[in-house]
Amino acid sequence: MTFSMGVVGLGQFGGQFAHLFKLHPGVSAVYAVDELPERASRAVEQLGLDGTMGSFDELLASDVDAVAIFTQRWTHGPLVIKALRAGKHVYSAVPMAISEEQIAGIIDAVRETKLVYAMGETSFYNPATVYARKQHAAGKFGRIFYTEGDYVHDMDLGFYEAYQYSGGENWKATASYPPMLYPTHAIGGVLGAVPGHAVSVSCIGVKDDRGDGVFDKEVSMFDNDFSNATALFEMNDGGVMRTNEMRRVGYPSHIRESRFRFFGTEASFEQLATTTLWQDKKGVLDVSDQVETKPSMSADDPSLADVAPELRGAFISGLAPVHDAGRLPVEFEGAPTGHEGSHQFLVDDFVTAVNKGSLPPVNAWVAARFTLPGVVAHESALRGGERLPITDFGDAPEAL
Repeated sequence: MTFSMGVVGLGQFGGQFAHLFKLHPGVSAVYAVDELPERASRAVEQLGLDGTMGSFDELLASDVDAVAIFTQRWTHGPLVIKALRAGKHVYSAVPMAISEEQIAGIIDAVRETKLVYAMGETSFYNPATVYARKQHAAGKFGRIFYTEGDYVHDMDLGFYEAYQYSGGENWKATASYPPMLYPTHAIGGVLGAVPGHAVSVSCIGVKDDRGDGVFDKEVSMFDNDFSNATALFEMNDGGVMRTNEMRRVGYPSHIRESRFRFFGTEASFEQLATTTLWQDKKGVLDVSDQVETKPSMSADDPSLADVAPELRGAFISGLAPVHDAGRLPVEFEGAPTGHEGSHQFLVDDFVTAVNKGSLPPVNAWVAARFTLPGVVAHESALRGGERLPITDFGDAPEAL
């Protein structure tokens, strides 16, 4: 069984995912949609896609079965709802949405249409998350009572160029995007290993002082001047989760931009930039080799010409020993993958779910638990760290 789809937004990551969707044996045709027609045409030529469509509305009016959305991060919620209501299965880049109302709207649309929605949270297949998920399933942590997830990505390491590429002349207005409204790499890496949900949060935002017009309320379309933020979450099982979203930080984010820590009553697991450790009451085991990825392509590949050198690692990181490569289609062998080897798994999850009529791992209910805590955390920061409750939309149903 196969289906057709359109990819909306053929920018830096959209093109990579369009390539993988085209390679997947469960997809019959892939069409390109972009506000810049020449970008869509170039993707068709370079990636062997099946054609272009002039607009998002034209795509929704067509007979394609699914859409994949890679537009600006604050636009996803309304586009996802519109696509679901138009009868299309949806794959969306992160974040799911930027408000509780939008998140609720997506869940309602999935429930009512019984269509597949998947959020492409790369940390779900981060090798550290995969390792911790396996250890947790085996009961080796005991009770996990404290976790940490960090997305530590300095603006100086490629983000200026990325925002200029996507934001055009007014890029500084968009570069001020609030850190906690992009929470899923940090939260998803924790909750992807230890299922649960946050019930309350207190968050402190750090106001930027660079003075270059980025994270400047007078410039920001989000009225935001926080460049860093730290949130402390109360979990539903009485445990604690802390996350950091940092955009001004002396850290080699080009080596590892997401990192995680898990502390249990019987064992713990910790990551730094280049070292990953499993620890129990008997000793310490360096498991860095288990979570180390190997490049899937050269950083000098012509397809990365528009990507800042500091960001290319996110496009080329291949699989790690802890990954289950055997579950992937043979057509993916030798194909690029990125974000710690996650891209191929995320594509396969969505295609499999659509063709089987099943729920993908990062479905709407899981995506809400990865996303809404950050939305509420940002509101907490705006209120000086006030502790706020977090709505939970419940567990995913067993079937669509």
